Amino acid sequence: MKSEVSEIEGGGRGGPSLPSPLLDLNALPQDCIAAILSFTTPRDACRLSAVSTVFKSAAESDAVWECFLPSDYRAIIPSSLASKKALYLSLCDNPVLIDGGRKSFSLERGSDKKCYMLSARDLFIVWGDTPTYWRWISIPESRFEEVAELISVCWLEIRGRISISMLSPMTHYKAYLVFKATTSGAYGFDLQSVEASVGLVGTEGQKRTVYLDSERRRRGRFPIAPRGIGLFNRSRFFGLQASVPTTASDDQYPKVRVDGWLEIELGEFFNEGCTDEELEMSVLEIKGGHWKGGLVIQGIEIRPNLCGGSENNAPVPSDLCLNTGILSGQDSKNQDFSASLP
Repeated sequence: MKSEVSEIEGGGRGGPSLPSPLLDLNALPQDCIAAILSFTTPRDACRLSAVSTVFKSAAESDAVWECFLPSDYRAIIPSSLASKKALYLSLCDNPVLIDGGRKSFSLERGSDKKCYMLSARDLFIVWGDTPTYWRWISIPESRFEEVAELISVCWLEIRGRISISMLSPMTHYKAYLVFKATTSGAYGFDLQSVEASVGLVGTEGQKRTVYLDSERRRRGRFPIAPRGIGLFNRSRFFGLQASVPTTASDDQYPKVRVDGWLEIELGEFFNEGCTDEELEMSVLEIKGGHWKGGLVIQGIEIRPNLCGGSENNAPVPSDLCLNTGILSGQDSKNQDFSASLP
């Protein structure tokens, strides 16, 4: 890879222009090339590795990929992989369990931004330990050992907190409730909207109205149930409900993730880098008074909202070696490294 630089010699403006000697970038020391690549992005480093064998060696060095990992990654998860590049790609594709399996940690593909999911066990769920209303089960499609199954409640309240210091500074984050319907189906959420909130603990936070019924948008109606309709007599009132048009936007409805779960956006937050506060996310339905159930809660995910990022947990188109199967021999199961943390 060569570049030709021209310079003006003598005569001032309009004087003769003489080409300088060609600069062979491949002649630069590999450490110098690695230092330059460390100021780019993971995707750019992969693209530039195709320039030459010298660039390829520099682009795959630990010195480059160490700069793409969070500065505190050793305190979050110990590395057991052969290279920093392998660790980076693994964290993008395979979230790892931390904090005794109560949280998962991963990286946003194409950046060094941190992503977390708080498991259902790490959330505050009103009546969560009352078997009449909630039960704790294990299912193979969850990344966590347990998920919370909503049997039936008239007061739905779910809250989660995470320290601001755990998030990437100067980053715009969004929070999502990750859930799905049980095999018998959800009920009661077609009758009432849900209030979602994201904000610092002790503040009112940003509030928005969302709907947990993924079929409600298709039906295009919003019936209101009389207070006191229970699990066993709710069907007798259905013929009395009036259809009311709704003007809800697309982001107020659940979307399907690539892992098969549903997610609904709870709100957003810009992390300016303060370290002594907590971010709180909540899901509330405490005004309608009717009974609802049939959901499985996996957790609340907090991930960066980046242009070209993996919005809705969708895969980002790969570039060159970002998706070359370098980890094809790795076990795709989530691993809990919390026991070996210092």
